[in-house]
Amino acid sequence: MPLNRPASDGLPWRFFSLARKAPHESVRTGSAAKNNRATAQESKMPKLKTKSGAKKRFKITGTGKVVYAHQGKRHGMIKRTNKAIRNLRGTNVLFKTDGDNVKKYFLPNG
Repeated sequence: MPLNRPASDGLPWRFFSLARKAPHESVRTGSAAKNNRATAQESKMPKLKTKSGAKKRFKITGTGKVVYAHQGKRHGMIKRTNKAIRNLRGTNVLFKTDGDNVKKYFLPNG
């Protein structure tokens, strides 16, 4: 059986589609649109991604505070005094407003 083409048009078979095109869906209104899954997914907000630089620099404690490590301890220790190096050990807590901004804009899922 031929592939959905007229008997003798003289055209090669590749000019005829193999499947029928679906008719255009009518626009739904009222309660039918609310039940439509595609409409429900389109109205969702997009997911927020965590900033990759922030996840390396900040950590959120169990009580919701934002902890960070001191700056200036990555390299160049030979220039710094022993007292400066010692004082840069450990972590510190961000001020509340700065921590709120970090959690809102940079670590939304943390």
